[in-house]
Amino acid sequence: MRSRIRELRRAQKLSQAELADAVGTTRQTITSIEVGKYTASLPLAYKIARYFGLTIEEVFDFSELDEEM
Repeated sequence: MRSRIRELRRAQKLSQAELADAVGTTRQTITSIEVGKYTASLPLAYKIARYFGLTIEEVFDFSELDEEM
């Protein structure tokens, strides 16, 4: 699943570690989400979206999931 996390994080000049600390996860998890190797759980996706003041749909691209259905 694609996300806008890297773009949003860079716009706010945040490191992966800073974002990870803010949402209660590890830097490695943020890295994995950014490169598409890991799909965030719903609670984590919610925390990330809320951190940036956005909805989950504005941060994560669900179009790949729509194609699978």
